[in-house]
Parts: sequence; C-alpha cells; structure tokens
Amino acid sequence: MENDTVIEARGLVKKYGALEAVAGIDLEVHAGEIFGFLGPNGAGKSTTISMLCTLLTPTAGVARVAGIDVMHDPSAVRQRIGLVFQDPSLDDQLTARENLEFHAFVYSVPSPDRRRRIDEMLEMMQLSDRASSQVKTFSGGMKRRLEIARGMLHQPQILFLDEPTLGLDPQTRKSIWTHLNELRTKKGVTIFMTTHYMDEAEYCNRIAIIDHGKIVALGTPDELKAMVGGDVVTITSADPEGAAQEITKLLGVTPSRDDGALRMEVADGKAFVPRLVRELTAPVDTVSLRRPSLDDVFLKLTGRAIREEEVSARDRNRAMASRWMGRRR
Repeated sequence: MENDTVIEARGLVKKYGALEAVAGIDLEVHAGEIFGFLGPNGAGKSTTISMLCTLLTPTAGVARVAGIDVMHDPSAVRQRIGLVFQDPSLDDQLTARENLEFHAFVYSVPSPDRRRRIDEMLEMMQLSDRASSQVKTFSGGMKRRLEIARGMLHQPQILFLDEPTLGLDPQTRKSIWTHLNELRTKKGVTIFMTTHYMDEAEYCNRIAIIDHGKIVALGTPDELKAMVGGDVVTITSADPEGAAQEITKLLGVTPSRDDGALRMEVADGKAFVPRLVRELTAPVDTVSLRRPSLDDVFLKLTGRAIREEEVSARDRNRAMASRWMGRRR
C-alpha cells in the first residue's frame, strides 16, 4: 500500500448464496481526501462499507484500512476508524457530554485526555452551550453534529459517514459540511461517505459510482461530468414519440427518456437549441439547456436517476449499530 493510501481494496467480493452483492471492487482512498461512494438501491455500497468497517467478512479479495488487513486484525481497524450511521444511534436520555463520555470509555480513551477531547469536539461542533442538555431536546442537525463529534473522539484516521445529512434541510446540510471540512483541515482526517445528494457529492475530492456490485466510474466531480460531454438539452412535448423520431431523423441525436421528458447530450447547446426549435414540427412545450451535472453522469452510467434507498434505512442502520457496539464491547 502506498504511503498516502489509507483505504485499499483489491478484488473485494461479498456473496450471499447465489447473490453477489459486491463483485470484485478495486479502489484506493488517499489520506486527507473526501471520498464519495454513490450508487442506487442494491448496488453494493453499504455492503462495501460494512466490509471496510469490519461489520461484514468479505467472501473474497483483500481490504486494508489504515494499512491493516480487515480480516486479519479487525480490532485494530476499529480503533483507527470512526463511523457515523445514517440513522441516529445516540442515547436520547443522556446529555451530550454523557454520550461522549460513554463513547470515550468504550474506546478506552485515556482518562486524563477524556475531558479535554470532549470539550474540544463539543466546541468544534458548536455544542458547548448544550453539553449538559439531554439529546432528546436536540434538533436533527444538532444530533448529527454530536454523532460526528462522537465518531472523532478517539482520534480516528478515517471517518466513515453513511448518508451524513439524510433528512436535514439544505441550510443544516451546508452547516454540517462546514464542520466536516473544518475537521479535515484541523485534524487531517480522511472522510469516506455515501450520499444520494448530488450537490453534496460536489464536496468530494473523488467519487466512485457503483452499480450491480461493480465500480463503473471513479474520478473527480469534474472528470466524471466530462464523461457526459457538452451540454444537456431537455424538452417536454405533447407528442414525445413523434418528437423523438424527428430529433433522431433531422438532428442526428437520439433522445433518452427522463421522467416523461426527452433528454439529449449535445456538443454545443447554444447552437443546437435554435435548430431544434426551427426544424421540429412536433409540439414542444418547454426547452431547457444546462451544463452536465453529477445526476447526468449517474443517469448515463446506470440508466436510472439516483434515489433514496428503498429498503428501510432505520432497520439497516440499527442492525449495523448493534453489530458495531457489540464488537466494541
């Protein structure tokens, strides 16, 4: 493993009987970067993270986290990582400080360091004034910040985040990312995250898109968007079939369907749209022109728009949290 590589997977596979949930993944995550893991429901991203976090045992392949083989020494891996679950896993009856004190005890944080670290993380997450308040009085954003503080309390090299801002309003999501970027800057922590928010993925240094258990693309947001090429033109029509046929015949572009609209990738949208309006005889209700987004990349690679997981996030994350805390004890 290279000196700056903190997560490495080679040929990583996870099977459940005949089902191959992860089908031979190769990836590297570098120290200090924010690495995004994107994929539709059932793509294998949660299974992959569970293997990297030692919650699941790989069927085949090798994975090293912080330079340690996840199968040979899982306890050492768990000491070097923090994990923030998608679903809240705090004790609502305890105060913020009590939740952190319990975590510090579980992770064997040295007694002389506990109060200093707890105070530091509460201040960094702007929760110092609520340290003695019960968590049940916290907003969703405050709970998420406390969970991040808890995940960082034992000073991990890598912080795993599963849908870190799911269900939060845009302003709170932005605030969470301000804190995460501060953590990376001040603590040098590497962040490995899953998300289905494409605007949130823009915060990542690099992104891996996974589909059917395999990584189908990996690169910076700009590199991935360059895969779409040119501009994206979308139209709606009362006769979408007729419009699609005319566009293919007259303009040499084959539209794809996108929620009832017709979507086209063209080299020069500003030149294409006037031709489209001038030459098309089928009715056109609306026309939009924009630069490619990560949504477009996802649609191009997987053939479908990204969406929230259809399985119960609550049930999945409670199970993950139970396995994690059980192994910590």
